[in-house]
Order: sequence, then C-alpha cells, then structure tokens
Amino acid sequence: MKTIRLISLFAISTAILFITCCTPQQEVSQEEKEHPIEIKMVVITLFEQGEPTGDKPGEFQYWVERLPLNETISFPQGYKDLRLNREKGILGICTGMGIARATASIMALGMDDRFDLTKAYFMVAGIAGIDPEDASTGSAAWAQYLVDGDLSHEIDAREIPADWETGYLPLRKKVPYELPLKDPNEGEVYKLDKGLVQWAYQLTKNTELVDNEDIKKMREQYANFPNALTPPKVMIGDQLAASTYWHGKLMNKWANKWVAYWTAGKGNFVTSAMEDTGSMQSLKFLEKAGKVDSKRMLVLRTGSNFTMQHEGIDAAQSLSGEKLDGEVGYSAFIPALEAAWRVGSKVVIEITDNWDKYKDTIPSPES
Repeated sequence: MKTIRLISLFAISTAILFITCCTPQQEVSQEEKEHPIEIKMVVITLFEQGEPTGDKPGEFQYWVERLPLNETISFPQGYKDLRLNREKGILGICTGMGIARATASIMALGMDDRFDLTKAYFMVAGIAGIDPEDASTGSAAWAQYLVDGDLSHEIDAREIPADWETGYLPLRKKVPYELPLKDPNEGEVYKLDKGLVQWAYQLTKNTELVDNEDIKKMREQYANFPNALTPPKVMIGDQLAASTYWHGKLMNKWANKWVAYWTAGKGNFVTSAMEDTGSMQSLKFLEKAGKVDSKRMLVLRTGSNFTMQHEGIDAAQSLSGEKLDGEVGYSAFIPALEAAWRVGSKVVIEITDNWDKYKDTIPSPES
C-alpha cells in the first residue's frame, strides 16, 4: 500500500507536468490576454456520467442546465470543457475524479490567461460518503477543515504491532497519532476561512432538502446512530480526502481519529471524498503566483451513501450494496446531487448578484 501511495503522489506530479509541458494548450489571443473574462464564482464538480446536459446527471449537469452555464469553453488541458455564464461571471469546471485529476485541472484553470480569477470565489459542489454518527444521507455539509487521507505511512493490518489500532501513521512519525503535529504540515490539512464558511452555513441552513422513501428506508437500518435517523439537514462538517475509496466501521473510526489528530481536536469528520485537498493545494500554489485568493474557497459535500455498514451486514456487503451495482448505485445519489444544487446555488447567486458587496470583501456572519 505504501508503494501504491508513492505511485499516486508521482502520478499527481506527472499529471501537472504533462499539462504544462506536453498537452496542447488552448491558444489565447492577444485580445483575450489584454481583456480576460472576470470570473466571480468557479463551481467545481468532480464527475459527470455522460454529456453535461440531457442525460443521466452527474455532479456537473444540474449546474449546466439550471444556472444555466450556457457557453462552452474549450479546455483541452483539462478533463472536460468548461462551461460559462458570461453575464453572471460564473464558470463551471468538471475536474475528473481523484486527487491527481482535481489537482491538475484546477492548476490548469488557474494558469489559463483567458480568465481573471484574482477575485473569484471557488466552491466545490460534490457528493460524498457521510458518517452515520453525524447525519443522514441527503444531508449537506460545509467543511471547515480539509484533511488528506493519503499522505501517510502505512503498514498492512496483518503486520501492525499488537498495541496499534491502525496501520496508518503520519509521515515522519513512528506510531499512529504521534504528537507533536508537524508545523508546517506537508499538505495533510487545510483550514478554510472561518468567516466565509460560517456565512455560507447561515445563508443556507434552512434549505429544504429531499427526503424520499429510499433515504428513509436506508437510515432506518442505522438504529444505533441517532443522527443518522434524522431527516437530511445542512450542517458544518469536515472533509477527509483520499483517492482510496474506503468503507466500513473500522475505517470510519480511523477517519474520525485522523481528522481529529490533524486538526488538534478542532475538526469533526463528516464526509469522505477524493479530491478536495488536491484542489486546495493548487489554489495555494496559484495564490503564490498572484492568480487567486485561496481564502475564497468553499467546500460543500452532500451525502450519497453512508461511510460504514449498519448492524447485520459486514463492510463488504455494505459497500457492494451501495456502489457496485451500476444500475442501482448509491441509495441517495439523486437527492445528494439535488442537495448540492439547492444549497450551493444560494451561495453562488448571492455572491454573483451582489458583486459590488463581495468583490473586495469576503463575507462573514458579521458583514
């Protein structure tokens, strides 16, 4: 597993190098360089099932159809073409799944001279696994912390010492959860702007979310998790990003402790996904180049499935039942897509419709 993770890190570097050096870049005219399109909001989605309109939706489709993002912008150096609402200043990107693709796609966007992103807000709007200790599927969580689940040492579970509870341990540490924390860290944790996150939550906390029979049927099986039995809600909850799709109660326990460790007890693991530390790392590098303001980043993740099994089945059965049947998929897939749109669009529209207010001042509950 350690070898696999080293290969994954190498793949990220290779992907970025490929984009900047080997892939034909979109030609930019002199006019575009002198007058780039001012972008107010970038909506970041991670996958689409087919076309961006008119078929079975993925994360991108509702944004393209409903805002609408009615202009296609060629983006050969990325995963899919960009979509733009020029009048509103909203740009949509679908990065592709996984940390490597997300990192490469956001870096490619940030270096694209056709766009002025210096004042742009960035918002991830994607589905995720959700911890039944915190909420039901169909819920939406604004992240305060993004924690990386790949950057680590790992020993196979069959070989870990008897007094270890996990084979994961921090880089350059000798035992799991060893203190003190590294300072600075190496990309294991990012803290988003607290005022912006709180503002987004306050704006959206009363959003009505889908609560259908499939969601109710699934959550009723989590009888020992009171928060899983409640209807979907909007909340603040932190995000663990790992390109390995993990599942099960033991991994869920690790996720909670890993997030608590890297946030010094301030964070609470709520959602699992793959990409967001990669996207944030790109914004941090782009900020150093004067291209973006990384404080203008929001991450909204919505629960399409639980991160662990309910009583009566094992982790493999739970994973298989939620994911591996391509005709069925996640029990809350469509409600999670809908939640990302309903909650996220309130923030997008508020910022872009009131640009004079938010262009130079990042919102907070006090603003």
